[in-house]
This record gives sequence, C-alpha cells and structure tokens, in this order.
Amino acid sequence: MDSSASALEPLFAFLSYALIQAELAFYKIPGSHVIARYVKSSHQNDPGRTVLEVLLALFAIRTLLQSRTRADNGEKHFIQFSEKEIDELVDEWTPEPLGAPLTTEEQMDLASIPVVSGPNGPRPKLVNTGKQVLNLASYNFTGLAGNETIKERAIETLRKYGVGSCGPPGFYGTIDVHMDLERDIADFLGTEAAILYSQAFATISSSIAAFAKRGDIIVADRGVNFAIQKGLQISRSTIRWFDHNDLKGLEDVLQNVEKERRKRRGPLTRRFIVTEGIFERDGTISDLPKLIELKHKYKYRLVLDESVSFGTVGRTGRGLTELYNVPATQIDMLLGSVANGLNSSGGFCAGSRHVVDHQRINGTSFVFSAAVPALLAVSASEGINILRNTPSILSTLQENIRAIRAVLERVDCITIPSHAASPIIHIYVRAQAPAATAVAGSKSSSNSAPLAFDIALEERLLQDVVDEALAQGVWITRARRLRGQEIVEARPSIRLAVTAALSRKECERAAGVVKAAAVKVLTKRK
Repeated sequence: MDSSASALEPLFAFLSYALIQAELAFYKIPGSHVIARYVKSSHQNDPGRTVLEVLLALFAIRTLLQSRTRADNGEKHFIQFSEKEIDELVDEWTPEPLGAPLTTEEQMDLASIPVVSGPNGPRPKLVNTGKQVLNLASYNFTGLAGNETIKERAIETLRKYGVGSCGPPGFYGTIDVHMDLERDIADFLGTEAAILYSQAFATISSSIAAFAKRGDIIVADRGVNFAIQKGLQISRSTIRWFDHNDLKGLEDVLQNVEKERRKRRGPLTRRFIVTEGIFERDGTISDLPKLIELKHKYKYRLVLDESVSFGTVGRTGRGLTELYNVPATQIDMLLGSVANGLNSSGGFCAGSRHVVDHQRINGTSFVFSAAVPALLAVSASEGINILRNTPSILSTLQENIRAIRAVLERVDCITIPSHAASPIIHIYVRAQAPAATAVAGSKSSSNSAPLAFDIALEERLLQDVVDEALAQGVWITRARRLRGQEIVEARPSIRLAVTAALSRKECERAAGVVKAAAVKVLTKRK
C-alpha cells in the first residue's frame, strides 16, 4: 500500500503544480476575479446550477465545432451536374402560373361589363350598345355626380392646385383643402374630429388594424363586407362572430366572452364590436340604439361602418345617427365613404380627437397612400354643403326607393331582403320548394348555418335578368363577390342602386323593366 502511494506521489505533485499554474494564469485575465467570485457564490448557493451551466457551455462548444465540421463536409452531399445537364433541366422545367386560368363563367363576366361613353350619371350612354340607359347600377344616390356647382368648384380647384397631391398625408401630401374637408365632415356628423383616407376600401381595414392588436377581442357580424373582413384579418385579434344582424345573438356572444375570461382568469383587454350601418351584402340596417345599449352594458367600443348609409339616410344624409336621433359621440369610430356618399373619392373615420390623432401615426393607409387630389376634396366639401342645405334630395331619394319597391315587392319569383329605407336594393331568386342544395361551402366556423342555394345556378339566372334589362334600356348589375375568399359566402343577388337624380316616373319604368325581365327569365327555370 505504501509502495503504491509513493509511486503515485509524483503524479499528484504534477497535478497540483498544473492546477496552481492554471489558477495563476486564469487570474492574470482581466475580469477573472469577478468570474471566480460569481462561480463560488453560485456553487455555494445552488451547486446544481453550476453543473447545469458547465453542461450548457460544453453543449455550446460541441455545437459550434459540429456546425463547422458540417460546413466543411457539406459539398459531399450535392450532386454535381454538367453544364449540358443543367441546360436540359432548365429547358424541361415548366413554372407554375401566377394564377389559375379564367373559367368560362369568369371570361363571360369580363366580357359583359358595360363601358360608359362620356360622363357617368343617371342616364349614361354605353359603348357596348351605343344607347342611353337608366342607371340603377352606380352609387350616385343623391345625384351629386352631375352637379354643376360641384363641377365648377372642381375646375377652379384644378386650376389653383393642379391634379395630384404628390405624397402621403403624413409626410408632404396634406393640403389646406384636406384639412377643410376633415373639419366639414366632423362638423356635419357632430364629432370632435375626422381623418380623411384616400381609398374608401382601405379606410376600415386600416382603422381597425390601427387599434386592435393580437390578444384583443373583436365581436363582429357575420355579414360584414369584405373590407372589414380584411381589417379583422390584419389585426390578428381574437374574433368572435354573431349571426347576421341578430342582436340577441350578439348579446349571447358578449356574455360568453366575459364568462371565458373569468373562467381562465384572463386580464382585461381592448374589446370592440364591429358592424355596418347599412350592410353592403344585403341592404339590411343595424339597430343602432340597441348596439349602443349593449356597448355600454358590456364595456365595448363600437366601430360602425357607414359606407352605404352616410349620405343616403337621415333627413340630411348624416346616416344612422340622424335616422335614429343618436349623438355621433356615442360611437367610438364612425367610418364612411366619401366616394359613395359624396360622389368624390376616399373614406373617413370620425370620432374623438384621440381616435383621429392615433390614426395619423398608426393608420397604414393614411401614412403610406398618397392623399386625394385637391379637386376631389373640394368636391366632397361642396357635396356636404349641398346635403346640408337641400334636404329635399334625401326626400326624393326615399320616394324613389318606395316607388321601385312598390313594383318589385309584388313579383312572386324574387325576394328583397333589404330594409325599406336602404338605397341599395338586393334581389334574390325566390327559393323553390324544396330548397336547392348548396354547392358552395362556407369558410366560417362549424356553427355557421349551411347554405341553402345553388351559387352557380342563381348567378347564371340573375345575369340573364341583368342582360334582359339592359336590352330594354335599364342598367343594373349583379352584386360582385370574391368567391372562396369571404368568411361566409354571400347569396347571389342583383343590386339596385337607387338615385335621386331620376324622376319618380323613370324609377317606376325602370322597376317595371326589371320586373318583366325577372318574370321572363325566372319563370322558365325548371
């Protein structure tokens, strides 16, 4: 035993000497004393932590060495091709097309789009037929498109400011007339402020995404338009849907959201109700007083898209707030279309000063899109003055709506889902008994109602009605949809856009033509 210990004694002496020299060399490194104190302290308090850190250090070193080895040997796993073989592979390769070829129906749709010769208005001339027609297709609800006063003001502005704005509003594209229009809109609606966007479609999608973020809750109507759907998608918020224009269903969803939050003890987040004033999809109208009641009861913010109702309902065209006699300040974000309601271009969001100023910094469409040309801003401001001072325009519009509906509501082969005050009147093919089986599915969640109509068949029938009416001098259109891209597939419909620029007799005659075309086409179906 003594002999073996004496034999190992030189080894122990060498190891002791090596450790002493390593320790001396380590302490010569700047900062080594700090590291030593840290290791001693961590080992004393938690020895397991020291072991874990050593293992992690070894793993990191191994990974670095392994990555370098793989990089050095990577070329061994590639197949070497000759120049001739590469050329042959390139010649044989067929790239995938950017989009699928147009179907026969899509080609027919493109070919059937009428082209207007000259100014668009209540009685335009079409290139396709060379004839003048009664226009129930364009969004010229109050007839401002051909207003001579607006045209004169636009020409004056064109001579003073030129054509384009030359930049986004947030940089160098804001002109004094843009600020004037924002003040006019806010004053007209009765809000603190308003912000002007250059594209109506991008207004709602940009506004939603400026406020709602991941983790926030948005409760939305299943029937909202495609622009709202894109805004909900961009926001990445948690979306809860309620059945179309069913406010009892909305309240049930609001209650369930709160129950879920309490069950998982989640934090309070920003919560929004998103819906439309007049739904572009079918012309139905929201019950605004009930929406505001639910908003206050469950502590939500209300986002109301009045792209169709602004400039069309209410005594002077102020929209649902005027129709229901509700202060606009009760709505957190009130959005509308300058293109639809004032026959100009762009959209707006009206609300508190905070809501507006936040979008000037965070609204993507406002920050990155060029501002509307000055002449269009002045035209919109003049349109507001006309609506404010000439309420008879809205009375005429409502009279024309009633005249058209009085003719069409007596037709047995069609149904009209739109509200009696809506300036857009949708026409459905009346379902036969038993109802047709749907051929298109819904992209919504499993609890959405299945479709009870044949999309391809009804679109074909409705297009025949459109063509027949056009042959008789009345221009109408099918409601265009992006099939396969919307949350819930909309039922095919003909969409009439009523205008105050036509006389009552002209509206009755146009409705009679649509009635005759529908009877002629739809009574022949098997």
